[in-house]
Amino acid sequence: MLTVGVNGYGTIGKRVADAVRAQPDMDVEGVAKTRPNFEAERAVAKGYPLYAAIEERADQFAEAGIDLAGMVEELVEAADVMVDATPSGIGAENKSLYEEHDTPALYQGGEDADLVDTSFNARANYADAAGADHVRVVSCNTTGLSRLVAPLEAEYGIEKVRATLVRRGGDPAQSGRGPINDILPNPRTLPSHHGPDVKTIFPDLAIDTLGLKVPATLMHTHSINVTLESDASADEVRDLLHDESRLFVIPERLDIDGAGALKEFALDADRPRGDLWENCIWGESITVEDDDLYLFQAIHQESDVVPENVDAIRAVAGTADAAESVATTDDALGMGF
Repeated sequence: MLTVGVNGYGTIGKRVADAVRAQPDMDVEGVAKTRPNFEAERAVAKGYPLYAAIEERADQFAEAGIDLAGMVEELVEAADVMVDATPSGIGAENKSLYEEHDTPALYQGGEDADLVDTSFNARANYADAAGADHVRVVSCNTTGLSRLVAPLEAEYGIEKVRATLVRRGGDPAQSGRGPINDILPNPRTLPSHHGPDVKTIFPDLAIDTLGLKVPATLMHTHSINVTLESDASADEVRDLLHDESRLFVIPERLDIDGAGALKEFALDADRPRGDLWENCIWGESITVEDDDLYLFQAIHQESDVVPENVDAIRAVAGTADAAESVATTDDALGMGF
């Protein structure tokens, strides 16, 4: 059994911990928090050993009636692999801690690509992470784009990708985020960071991205145009994408018209936290004109990187190849509709 530590038990970290616990070949060694709050209390209630990430704040946990298993350094020492799910920039500060204990570490997409040995997407470049000490699981949007690009590139070849990303202003719990009543080109210069980030997975891919932020919290939405190198029909593309395990091609019969309905669908399907780990692609949007493919997809920013973190754990530990890991992860999570 691989023992996994999670440093940062927030939006991503708590989901990764639950996903790791569900795997047949992994155990959660513990989780680390910087302060006592409802997430710290829930971690203990779920039976996760809780470690303090900042020694000077350790007393605050006792004052809040929350038992600690120790300090984060002890968690790093005990774990086979660490998943750093701390806010952007903090992972880079933690790198020396993982190196000190010779513990491989995964970081999230908010960290710079030059921090790590390789960026990671299970569908596209799983093998690149084999035996690596520092691996970056790319961001939610980059994960979604990479999952879509990989089968299209393999089947048809790609001349150019153009993607417009309509991005949620913040997660549901991020009360300090915005905009509240505005639509922001973000960034105002081109490209957005997502295109260069995708190129950390597909170095030779021609891709342009631009982004906007809107006053919504549910999901990101992508408007995609891919110029293909070989002929394809809309039906052929739809079938190709339907066969991908982490792409959910939404059937027209479900009458799902937006992110709100998608979240309701996930809740009705008893998904934990209403999570959607897959790209959600509207089947009727898949259109091919000459060499150009068009479609809309929605990306649940809180959860789509979770299975990628699980696969990255196996990749750095060398315990499974890509196909075996993806199948195990998906089965353990109950993925698929």
